[in-house]
Amino acid sequence: MLSCDICGEMVTSEPDMKAHLVVHMESEVVCPFCKLSGINYDEMCFHIETAHFEQNTPERNLERLNAIQYENPDSKNTTRQSTTEVNSSIHSACALNFPKHPAQHLPKDGTLKHEALCAGSITESRKYSKSPEKQFGLSAVQESIYETTYSSPECPFCGKTEGRSQDMEMHVKTKHANLLETPLEDCHQPLYDCPMCGLVCTNYHILQEHVDLHLDESSFQQGMDRVQCSGDRELAEQLQQEEDRKRKSEESRQEREEFQKLQRQYGLDNSGGYKQQQLRHLEREVNRGRVLPSEFHSRKADMMESIAIGIDDGKTKTSGIIEALHRYYQNTATDVRCVWLSAMVDHFHSSYGDKGWGCGYRNFQMLLSSLLQNDVYGDCLKGMSIPCIPKIQSMIEDAWKEGFDPQGACQLNNRLQGTKAWIGACEIYTLLTSLRVKCRIIDFHKSTGPSGTHPRLFEWILNYYSSEREGNSKVVCTSKPPVYLQHQGHSRTIVGIEERKNRTLCLLIFDPGCPSREMQKLLKQDIEAGSLRQLRKSVGNLKHKQYQIVAVEGVLSPDEKLFNYTLKDFFTMSLIPNCSLFKHPTASLCR
Repeated sequence: MLSCDICGEMVTSEPDMKAHLVVHMESEVVCPFCKLSGINYDEMCFHIETAHFEQNTPERNLERLNAIQYENPDSKNTTRQSTTEVNSSIHSACALNFPKHPAQHLPKDGTLKHEALCAGSITESRKYSKSPEKQFGLSAVQESIYETTYSSPECPFCGKTEGRSQDMEMHVKTKHANLLETPLEDCHQPLYDCPMCGLVCTNYHILQEHVDLHLDESSFQQGMDRVQCSGDRELAEQLQQEEDRKRKSEESRQEREEFQKLQRQYGLDNSGGYKQQQLRHLEREVNRGRVLPSEFHSRKADMMESIAIGIDDGKTKTSGIIEALHRYYQNTATDVRCVWLSAMVDHFHSSYGDKGWGCGYRNFQMLLSSLLQNDVYGDCLKGMSIPCIPKIQSMIEDAWKEGFDPQGACQLNNRLQGTKAWIGACEIYTLLTSLRVKCRIIDFHKSTGPSGTHPRLFEWILNYYSSEREGNSKVVCTSKPPVYLQHQGHSRTIVGIEERKNRTLCLLIFDPGCPSREMQKLLKQDIEAGSLRQLRKSVGNLKHKQYQIVAVEGVLSPDEKLFNYTLKDFFTMSLIPNCSLFKHPTASLCR
């Protein structure tokens, strides 16, 4: 047998029950207080709870139960209708006065089970009955409802089942008394609104449990937010690390490229030295058909012989220029008041083997050619010839091994042979000192005239050569060696200075970049004024930021050479302006 949960009617089979339930679904639900209809069952319950709060009291529901019980005891249809009305009324009372469950005990639609509400409501109604008659009538109705509707009553709080409704009442009163402690006599009992979702609770403890659920959910969400935030932070850190890594990698690449560029610029890229560069040039000339194979082998043999003996082959040398200048100034140059020329000196220009990096070596050859023709330096330079460039590199390395200029040696990795490394004023100073030639470096570290010019440099050269002026001679051939002139990226040799009638000064300079065919034009009997243009340099022609010169001043004794060796940790040079001794711990401008 199956029992209908709505009206309690007993049917014999499941299909009959389904047909019976269709009748209920099609029938109209009517409010027991105001006869409202046309809405479903859940909406009717909500209507009774809100619109008929005062009428929906236990006493009124008990009176309606008694009235229904005794007014129509014999009418079956009336009984079913009355039972439905009673159940609806009881459900409304229970929904209003019964304490609400925590969220985890509620069904998905947020309503309490119908049987739970009825059981709780009946229990409370029996507790507050005013007379034995009412109590007797209520008990009869309760037993009728439970016996008709449920075979085994179930506790709405813990789910326990009992055989009889009286046992279930006792169970609820004894085990769940704390949930039934709210008095129902006062229809104006306190209600508690949830501050988070607005749910109305009739019991503070239930509200607290309900709010705890919100807090737990909020804590969980905050935890998820923290996890998300932590993940975002880690992602940001990873992106920043990746960006830093790329930036450092790019900086390292740029530094590496700049370093390699500087190595190539200053001949420290291990691409070979003088011999390799000369051979590559000869091979290119053969490939272009400009040089015959036989001539290639002849030039190669001459070069290898020159390197083997360490003496320059003289193919880039031009001699006799100082004598030619003396004739020119003596017989022509009417606009020149006076001119001072250095001692005899040969001009050396760069060859294909040292093109682009050999200016310092060629200037040393010029300076040494003048010293070798001067008897004053015959003792310290005895037996020497003009060395080739690889030999000069070897001589500088030997000076480093003696202990001169250790910082310069370190900057050039203690190696010059087989490289295209540039040399400057410091290497020239080191090499001359190792040969016992007394010299000093004068550093014109900043301009001393308008537009970045260096008039103090011209004045110093004039004083250097004019100290040997003889009478009122227009042309003075001094015994002073030429002066090594260095500026950033290039070096030249000063062989004289001229003073014009308007008191302006012009330096006479040998440039290793000037080829022999141009220098040989100065050897003609009738030198044209235009031919001197490549030698003359006025104040306005020298505008580099800084200049250094190496001036030879005599011969060093063995003791003086040893003293200079003890000063190997720095260079002593004069600074102009502010001519004072300056201990210069670094290498030359050319590097």
